Amino acid sequence: MQKITAAISAVGGYVPEYRLTNKELETMVDTNDEWIRSRTGIEERRILKGEGLGSSDMAVPAVLELCKKRGIDPSEIECLICATVTPDMVFPATANIVCDKIGAVNAFGFDIGAACSGFLFALTTGASFIESGRYKKVVVVGVDKMSSIIDYSDRTTCIIFGDGAGAVLLEPNEEGNGVLDSILKSDGSGSKYLHMKAGGSVRPATMESVLAKEHYAYQEGQAVFKFAVKGMADVSYELMERNNLTADDIAWLVPHQANLRIIDATANRMSLPREKVMINIQKYGNTTAGTLPLCLWDWEKQLKKGDNIILAAFGGGFTWGATWLKWAYNS
Repeated sequence: MQKITAAISAVGGYVPEYRLTNKELETMVDTNDEWIRSRTGIEERRILKGEGLGSSDMAVPAVLELCKKRGIDPSEIECLICATVTPDMVFPATANIVCDKIGAVNAFGFDIGAACSGFLFALTTGASFIESGRYKKVVVVGVDKMSSIIDYSDRTTCIIFGDGAGAVLLEPNEEGNGVLDSILKSDGSGSKYLHMKAGGSVRPATMESVLAKEHYAYQEGQAVFKFAVKGMADVSYELMERNNLTADDIAWLVPHQANLRIIDATANRMSLPREKVMINIQKYGNTTAGTLPLCLWDWEKQLKKGDNIILAAFGGGFTWGATWLKWAYNS
């Protein structure tokens, strides 16, 4: 009997309409368009505007789109995993809120918090459910409303992040396509370089913590950049080596969209030319857990059945990893 693998059978995505350009940021903080583009590759990012809107409001249209593409009803979804560090609330899980909003009445859901590596970790988790034979339809969502935790007077972070959501449907495959291997890593000693100081159980919200702006993302850019370049590049190369894959075998690299220089370093380590690398950081910035599925959403029509794809990410925590999958359908 052919081994069951978990294949992506549909992709959905959503980005808000509002574009926060580098030019607009010039009016908010001491920065300029040339400086931002030369160091990050970002030209604009999408921001979710509107009272009472959260991550679930971006995840919902992404999931509904993939259901429409696949021709299924949300009630057929058996499990929904939501990767996010900007949940609608501390609890319940944003996954559960999404299920309620779309009518996924037969699904159980939970959130995964692994920062920018969240989608990769959630994808591997969802694939395990499919491989076990217990579930036939698992949705994995990567979504973040980073604008909700960004200090727009801090030029080290506000130029980088944007809002967005992407989602994939995983189904059983017996043709050898789907998620084939992953190397996932974490190192908690890196948390001091990229974290949110308050709002957790160690430092609950107080008047003092709010006034001290401790509920925004804090990043030591140079340290994170150094770790990210090495971590993402090394793990991607290790995954290729472990599976006897060469640059010629790889159709696409799907890298986390944190910084164009990190993306280039990863591609160079894998000996991949730029034309094999998915890059949309210029349009969306860093949407944290949303970057990888948004790339798949943007490139879906160019993907062919049997394509070898490497997904790679690095995030706060630190978390990082790479996943090898074979694409399962032609658009």
